[in-house]
Amino acid sequence: MELEVRHLRALCAIAETGSLHKAARQLGMSQPSLTTQLRRIEHSLGAELFSRERTGCRPTPIGRTLLSRARPLVDEMSALVSEVKTAAARAAGPRLRIGSTASRVLAGWLRGLRTRMPGTDTSLHVDVSANTLLRMVAAGQLDVAFVHEVEGCPLQVPPGLALRVLVEREPQFISLARDHPAAARPVVDLADLAADRWMVDPTVDGEWDGLRRVLGAAGLDPPVLHGDYLTASSLITIGEVVAPCQPTSGPRDDMAIRPLRGDPLGVRLLLASHPGTDTGPAYAELETAYREAALRAPAYRQWLLRSGSPLLEPDGRGGRMAA
Repeated sequence: MELEVRHLRALCAIAETGSLHKAARQLGMSQPSLTTQLRRIEHSLGAELFSRERTGCRPTPIGRTLLSRARPLVDEMSALVSEVKTAAARAAGPRLRIGSTASRVLAGWLRGLRTRMPGTDTSLHVDVSANTLLRMVAAGQLDVAFVHEVEGCPLQVPPGLALRVLVEREPQFISLARDHPAAARPVVDLADLAADRWMVDPTVDGEWDGLRRVLGAAGLDPPVLHGDYLTASSLITIGEVVAPCQPTSGPRDDMAIRPLRGDPLGVRLLLASHPGTDTGPAYAELETAYREAALRAPAYRQWLLRSGSPLLEPDGRGGRMAA
């Protein structure tokens, strides 16, 4: 077996993430497939490249030696592919490759871009991992990425990326069953949820660490289920769990969305791009789409009005948003 660039890329991903599971997600493959590939590489070389520990994978001394040579090769190949794709894109016509973590803002953003930039080939790549999207921008696979950074859990921003802040601190709300006792109040205390089970998606960068920090600071240690938020919504409606959610989440007949007292959970919303990239149109439409999404969410709209947020000051006619 001869080592190929894809093999080196896999080894670099394992070293970077420290986890076969996370590396497989980053590479877009299953964990068993990546594990098998790693075993074949090690068998071919006759050496163990990573030590498997309870906390993850660590490069062995031989692995570190290989990685010191592999990383520059992988970076150079990625740069070459990016340059070729960029040249091909210029020849094919204007395009905008967008990346984003899940957001209620996406539909309005894409609609606005289509109107503002007719004739532009716009594509969308959604990923739960903001760090993965940032790496894709750095590698030239995306032009811009709209991501969120959980408070207290800084993103791993590749060198050279430009970041524009859309919202410095967006409070995270709580979603709970419509008949939950706390749903009768406009603002929910964490203490009101002490007896509930929580659900969080650990594959979202910083999500579990951020929630664990907030619950710990409040002196709470509730049972926590790990799973995606689509599954969480079905469990929330029947009263099995509560879960943090974006404040732009729309109202539902079977679910209540409420702010938490003191806003202990927060994220920063960012638009990432290469330096020199004209993000003006994309940022302007993103800002408009975010404002529209906030207006459609009753609980968030009221929160913004109470806090006097400048985000919703413009109403498109030079005035303030009406209550």
